[in-house]
Amino acid sequence: MTADLSSIVAALKAGSKTGTMPVLFVGHGNPMNAIQDTAFSTAWDSLGPRLPRPEAILCISAHWLTPGETRVSVTARPETIHDFSGFPYPLFEKRYPAAGAPDKARQVLDTVDARRIIADDGWGLDHGAWSVLCRMFPSADVPVFQLSLDYQMALRDHYRLARQLKPLRKQGVLIMGSGNLVHNLKAMRVDGPPYDWAVEFDHKIAEFIERGEDMAVVDFQNLAGLATRAHPTWDHFLPLVYALAQRDEADHVHFFNVGFDLASISMRSLILCN
Repeated sequence: MTADLSSIVAALKAGSKTGTMPVLFVGHGNPMNAIQDTAFSTAWDSLGPRLPRPEAILCISAHWLTPGETRVSVTARPETIHDFSGFPYPLFEKRYPAAGAPDKARQVLDTVDARRIIADDGWGLDHGAWSVLCRMFPSADVPVFQLSLDYQMALRDHYRLARQLKPLRKQGVLIMGSGNLVHNLKAMRVDGPPYDWAVEFDHKIAEFIERGEDMAVVDFQNLAGLATRAHPTWDHFLPLVYALAQRDEADHVHFFNVGFDLASISMRSLILCN
């Protein structure tokens, strides 16, 4: 279902008694959302203070790709990475000085059974992480660490790896995937409605999610030409796989920020909570 924030807040209050952190998938879109008040960024403003207070945030962002291996950031003081170009200078001035969470990161190393997962002490916070978190947690007082995406790994293997992160939900960690449900930069246009193919893909994936058909989401490439148009590359789809892999039977899914930016970027976001 498509939920307004008031119904999400009610669900969060009901689920707070379980001691299980919710899970987010956020369509991050244009990094200007970090410094501009848009319909999308103001929703992040509203949602952040209503989330249960995390001990740490684990972000799986479309913008940390490590072909051939998976890395987890163990740095204590991650730098703000401005991994884009062509934007106004104030965006490059923006900093998000959250601490890292090396202890939580090392729990991932101890928990996840992956031969190629390694500690990384050089990565900071890319804009898939900080452009959203600076609106949800503007005080930067919650530690943040990131898990990279092995772009050579099969989608089902990503899902299996991600399932091993579920215990973190019981340990005060807010898991957040940051990408976009539809992401085709070459098709962007300033004026006009979203493309029919973008809307169709967005709706199909949302229906799979609502019905609990996670494998249909993971196997999104079975949608053939529709999938290729929605994701010429699938880096922005992978964080959704990581978010859905955290789903418990008791979880309910709530969509927010349902809509498109620049005709070919779906901003649809979701929260899982029980």
